[in-house]
Amino acid sequence: MANENNVTELIFTGLFQDPEVQKLCFVLFLPVYMATLLGNGLIVVAVSISKTLHSPMYFFLSSLSLVEICYSSTIVPKFITDLLAEVKTISLKGCLAQIFFSHFLGVAEILLLVVMACDRYVAICKPLHYMNIMSRQVCHMLVGGSWLGGFIHSIIQIVITIPLPFCGPNVIDHYFCDLQPLFKLACTDTFMEGVVVMANSGLISIISLFILVSSYAIILINLRKHSAEGRRKALSTCVSHITVVILFFGPATFIYLRPSSSFTEDKLVSVFYTVITPMLNPIIYTLRNAEVKNAMKKLLNILI
Repeated sequence: MANENNVTELIFTGLFQDPEVQKLCFVLFLPVYMATLLGNGLIVVAVSISKTLHSPMYFFLSSLSLVEICYSSTIVPKFITDLLAEVKTISLKGCLAQIFFSHFLGVAEILLLVVMACDRYVAICKPLHYMNIMSRQVCHMLVGGSWLGGFIHSIIQIVITIPLPFCGPNVIDHYFCDLQPLFKLACTDTFMEGVVVMANSGLISIISLFILVSSYAIILINLRKHSAEGRRKALSTCVSHITVVILFFGPATFIYLRPSSSFTEDKLVSVFYTVITPMLNPIIYTLRNAEVKNAMKKLLNILI
């Protein structure tokens, strides 16, 4: 079939069909998005200016918050404005751009979570060598590598998708652009493209989960040698990170490991990891970490 696109504009079915429910969602999700920007933005600024938050752990936390702001802004503003629109449209180029940046930033976040787990492993299991191993140069390389890894992953995904012909229909059964819903609209067989895309994403997820689980398994084994107070302090620095990992991987696994469907619950789970989780992360780290909490209080006092 000729590689020509008759489709230049796509239509989202959205999260719900009832206009009143959509207005209610707008009222609920707009403050959530604003809280995401505010909370993660405060962490980025607090880590940048605070004299007590210059350790590698907080540098990685600041980088994670920056990724959260960018990732959320890739999907949520369009989603929120569409809640008030009768017809939810996006150009094909805009759809491809949304796919590129959501995968780019999503994988960058996964790799940053892996980096943060490795940081906790070094801090707890090799405390005497921590500052030598996690030097400023190494920290910048790890963060840069996370962004580069996300970029390479997303380039592969988008290079596979761009050549596909789209000649109708043009309705995506979702509230944002993703690969599998878009593949359903291609007027050609996309089995091989789907396999490559899933292999690309699956390999990153499996390796990342293996490193995360291994890091914390080694940490837990190592903690048996510590005193009760030492275990408490060490675990307190890990609980926030483990919580964020579960919140990120749990919903994403539910969506991407299930057979494709148009069930409303799948979209609701997508809302959780695209809208809610980016807001929860700064709250989790702030509540569990006295230093971050104090730095953000000082920053708010300066701003207010």
